Parts: sequence; C-alpha cells; structure tokens
Amino acid sequence: MFERVLILSVSAGAGHLRAAEAVEKAFLQTGAARQVLSVDTLRYTTKLFRNLYSKAYIEVVNKAPDLLGWLYDSLDKPWKNERRRLAFDRLNTLPFVQMLKDFRPEVAVCTHFLPAEIISHLKEKGVLQTRQAVVITDLDVHAMWLYRQVEHYFVAMEETQAHLAELGIPGHTITVSGIPIDPVFAQPKDKTQMRAKYGLNPALPTILVSAGGFGVGPIEQLVQSLAKMSNPAQVIAICGRNESLKARMEELTQAMPETSRLRIHPVGYTTDMDEYMAASDLVLGKPGGLTTSEALAKGLGLVIVNPIQGQEERNSDHLLEEGAAIRCNNLPVLGWKIDRLLDDPSRLAALQANARRIGRPRAALDIVEKLQRLQA
Repeated sequence: MFERVLILSVSAGAGHLRAAEAVEKAFLQTGAARQVLSVDTLRYTTKLFRNLYSKAYIEVVNKAPDLLGWLYDSLDKPWKNERRRLAFDRLNTLPFVQMLKDFRPEVAVCTHFLPAEIISHLKEKGVLQTRQAVVITDLDVHAMWLYRQVEHYFVAMEETQAHLAELGIPGHTITVSGIPIDPVFAQPKDKTQMRAKYGLNPALPTILVSAGGFGVGPIEQLVQSLAKMSNPAQVIAICGRNESLKARMEELTQAMPETSRLRIHPVGYTTDMDEYMAASDLVLGKPGGLTTSEALAKGLGLVIVNPIQGQEERNSDHLLEEGAAIRCNNLPVLGWKIDRLLDDPSRLAALQANARRIGRPRAALDIVEKLQRLQA
C-alpha cells in the first residue's frame, strides 16, 4: 500500500482533469493508498500563467483551431527545446514546487505534461525523491510528454508503446493500459432501461453529441445538420457547464418543425455520462482522448466531425484505422452520412464491435494495479 499518492492534472480542457479523477477514484475503490491527493497544477502557478494554460486554450480551440494544430506540430520535436520550455515553466510554478516538497508523495501520477516536466527536473537535481508515472491522455504521443526522470508511462495503444520505445524510452517502463476513465464505465447497463430512465424513446436510434465538460465546439451546427435526416432518430445533446449553450439548444428544440424526424434532448453538466452512453448507439463530435475512450468502453461507433489539427487528427487516424469510426468533414452532409450508416445495420454493428474490441473500460483500475506491482 502507498502512503501518499499525488495525482496531478491541468485544467486545459476537461480531459486531463477527468483522467485524474478516474485514477483517484480507482485508488479509493481499491484502497491502494492511505492518502490520495488530486491537484490541478494550475492552482499553484501565477495568474498570467494560469490564464495562458486554461482560458487561452479554450479561446484558441473555439476561434483559431488551425493555430492549435500548427503549435502542436511545431512543438512535436522529441527531446528538443526542453531547457527553453522548462525555464519559462519554472518561473511560474514556484508554489507548485513548494507543494511537492510539503506533501512528499511516494508516487506522483501525472495526467498532463506540465507537472511531469517540473517533477522530472526536481528529481534530476536531487531536490525531490518520488516515483513518477505519466499517463498519456491521447491515443498518440507528443514530444511534450517525453521526460527522462519517469519511472513508468501508461499509454492508450500498442502503437504508442512502440513509438515511445523507438524514441528511447525503455520498453519495460511502458504499459498499454488505455486512457483512464471513470471505473463506472466498466459496469454493464441495459440500453432499454437507460433510455427509459432519461425519457428517451426505446425504439429510436440514439446519437450522443458532446461538447465536452466545458461546453465548447459547434454543437448547434451539428444538431441543425442532423435535423435533415430522413431516418427517425433522437439526439442527446450534452452541453457541459455551458448554460448559455443549453438554453440555445432548448430554444432550438422548441423551434423544430413538426415534420422533423429528429428529437433533441439537451443535457447540461452531468456525472452520468456512462448512462447516457449506455443509452446511445453512436457518439458524434470531436475525438478527444477521454470522450473517445468512454465511447469505446461502451461499444459505441464514433462519428468524427472536423477534428482539430494535432492530437484530434491523430486520434481520428487511429480510430479510422481500427474501424471504430467514420468521419465527416462537411457539416451539410452530416445528416445524409448518418442516414447511410443507419440504412446499413451490419456496418453500424461492425463499428460498434470494433469499438468494444479496442475499448479499455478498466484502464484506471489497471493503472493502479500496475503501480502496486511496481511498488512490490
């Protein structure tokens, strides 16, 4: 059993936080540690730095996604620019360093590269003695995740494991665990019962559209495109914490013509995503690492729409290669494309079967179990 476990995330998008929450929940469920502390690293940085990492990230996602893709590719140079980036980050994370010294974790589990970078530097200098595990929260790996003072990496796919090994990470320090999601996703739940619980028609094909925990993305345009479908269907529109978006979705629902064959069910922030997914047949949206992993765990086919250049493009490539997704780059034909999928039940079933094949609903629990074995 671990004495003190520190789980470190960064609130730049919701995925890193959700991965950290999943690992924390797995530690608590298994009783693998006496004390577990989960921290958003940005709480221990300067205000300017905090805004750069969180608010600026969401602004770029919404208004300049091409810039995000350019930055992603520009910075994806293994083992380059480490010192320059570290110098900037160290200036803004002194309170974080003090927190690490005060808590003295036996193991630190990082679901974002920022805390991993600082801890690696402190270990290299002999300032901090802790074992560090890095959990990569996308299907692919970016150079920003590469550090030399890491005892173990947890990755989503075997290809990512091979990639890290080619970059010089020792193979025995890499585990293909999947991206950690809430262990509740491993619990089977009946589709018909879940539809009844949330007031959904048990007979209609059900499409879950997610704007993520922060409610970003073109969810209104997606739903408007779906309204042109010829097949009857229902949409669960997850709006996250974006109350304005939820209100607009409710207005859109009321304005739907009576002739429309689409039913819309707007949902705000929810902790029952596993049940909404259990009620669904497809997940539609951008292929972020956490939402993708949750959908795969529930055996849902994915419909990818305009992935952001960078990590979402790479996630998309993997999902398409595995036969778990289709992609739509042109919103006006989204409804038509899903109609064609619903017209071919065997094709839809194949997407769902491939999703189940590569899904890893126990990823968070497997990570904790592996860390326990490494401790022994």
